[in-house]
Amino acid sequence: MTMLFFTVSINSQEKLPYYEIPKMEENYSAQNTVARIIDGLGFRYYWSTEGLRTEDLSYQPKGEGRNCQKTIIHIYDLSNMMLRLTKTDFKQEKEKDKMTFKGMRKQTLLNLEALSNRIKKSKDLSEFSVKKDGKITIPFFNVINGPIADAIWHTGQVASFRRSSGNPINSKVNHFSGTVRE
Repeated sequence: MTMLFFTVSINSQEKLPYYEIPKMEENYSAQNTVARIIDGLGFRYYWSTEGLRTEDLSYQPKGEGRNCQKTIIHIYDLSNMMLRLTKTDFKQEKEKDKMTFKGMRKQTLLNLEALSNRIKKSKDLSEFSVKKDGKITIPFFNVINGPIADAIWHTGQVASFRRSSGNPINSKVNHFSGTVRE
């Protein structure tokens, strides 16, 4: 009897946050609500950017505006703005101009996870309001309707761009429950 042995090299992918939305206790505090919005963004970003091809990244709708890759860079920039505005100290693995798409995707997901964790641990969301000379110059509400909402908007654009370039999001993704059917 002849036996053949094959050595199979399996590329194990690094597990990134937001494959599914993290479980959360049913405590509807302001902090948990904002953190859940960020987690929803992370989940949508994960699946909007998962498996993007070169042609997806270069896709640009007719007319003016950003292509898909530039939109992803903008979302990365927004994630860093959110970190700064909430005084969330989180190191970037590489400088922006040295990042590949995969590296930027990973860093954006890690940024969103760090932001969500910071928000959940806060005692009061008003601690994230930017103050100068004792006066609020940027209320935390502006972080919600500014970079958080903007990142959600642009993540939807990435999903639309990939669909238009012939690479729709995995049909097993359930955006309502934040899970993936097996």
